[in-house]
Amino acid sequence: MIEISIGLGIILSLVLSEALGVTAGGIIVPGYISLFLHQPIQVLSTFSVAILVWLIIRGLSKVMFLYGKRRIVLALILGFFFGYLSRTIYIDAEDIKSLAVIGNIIPGLIANWMDRQGVIRTISVVLLTAVIVKLLVMILFGGAIFE
Repeated sequence: MIEISIGLGIILSLVLSEALGVTAGGIIVPGYISLFLHQPIQVLSTFSVAILVWLIIRGLSKVMFLYGKRRIVLALILGFFFGYLSRTIYIDAEDIKSLAVIGNIIPGLIANWMDRQGVIRTISVVLLTAVIVKLLVMILFGGAIFE
């Protein structure tokens, strides 16, 4: 089911990108987000870290040259770092699971696209695409909501 979700997310991301000119936070992001829609705290944590990374990049870009590969690599590294912190900062096992971000590079990819096309647009497209992916997976697997 994981492969199906990521594959459908890639296809839908490509369709939205070509048809509407908006990207769902990186081509693999909607598939991963769709796998965690039943855990809204993790989805919220992921978007919170992405916004934090976006704010850091905006601040740093005012004092140094950040463009192209430098910008995306910095977004990925910061997303990875804050994602790592979200997994290790809490002692209780339930807190770690519920507050940890989704994936290792997902927040960085989302932050990179927030920088390119805006925060509201990116979050909206990611959530819309993730919900469509989840609905398609539910249809394909006979109504299964949770993995």
